[in-house]
Amino acid sequence: MQTVIDLKRVFFKRGNKEILTNIEWTIEKDEHWAILGLNGSGKTSLLNIISAHQFPTDGEVHVLGNRFGETNLPELRKEIGYVSSSLERFAQMFQHETVERVIISGKFASFGLYEHPSPADWERADELLHDFRLFHLKGKPINLLSEGEKRRILIARALMNKPKMLIMDEPCSGLDILSREQFLHTLEVVTTNDCHLVYVSHHVEELMEDLTHVLLLKEGKIVASGKKEDVMTNELLTETYNVPVKIRWEDGRPYLSIKRSAVVR
Repeated sequence: MQTVIDLKRVFFKRGNKEILTNIEWTIEKDEHWAILGLNGSGKTSLLNIISAHQFPTDGEVHVLGNRFGETNLPELRKEIGYVSSSLERFAQMFQHETVERVIISGKFASFGLYEHPSPADWERADELLHDFRLFHLKGKPINLLSEGEKRRILIARALMNKPKMLIMDEPCSGLDILSREQFLHTLEVVTTNDCHLVYVSHHVEELMEDLTHVLLLKEGKIVASGKKEDVMTNELLTETYNVPVKIRWEDGRPYLSIKRSAVVR
């Protein structure tokens, strides 16, 4: 499989409102993408399509070599991991579970562990705890963890089933600076596990070196897509965010500032 995602002439409408317009987007093997855009730009609808939870109104969609309309979407979803801060609404279901049991539950897509894991499952959980530098938490109930540690456990849970693609939808929302940086520095674990990353955020400083490409969305249309360094320009980001901005780079990581002369309306 060389092409991970291939969208051609994709449209999506909700009622009479057009949410996505003529989306043309391809992710190739070994590329890791960020999606940036204001609220209402169509990011959520795009994620719903590529995660095999929503058909487009029109257009052609291939995800992980499967063409929509010719494949079993529930089976396809098993190859796609999903991490979002909103998953913490299920925390009550996890609160008495140990971290390794939460991780293993990802294999069965359950909130709680009701199956009988194999010895290989427990070994896989140990590997993930080690990879995410959380092995010292083994045996602890997840409700005793910090918010940043819980987010890393959610990524480990998503990787339990060895997905071919992992979608992260604003995973740093609500984290303090230290927790966010600890979280972001674990993204390498995802990209080195033969898993393609699609990362959605409002904050450009979260685009670590592991993310190689960027898609800019505005009002359901693509402003630009391509290599991170080519797309993250003052002009294109100003168009995307509707306010004059300036981008600077430090150690391969972008930072955004609003131009002092900007008038925000």
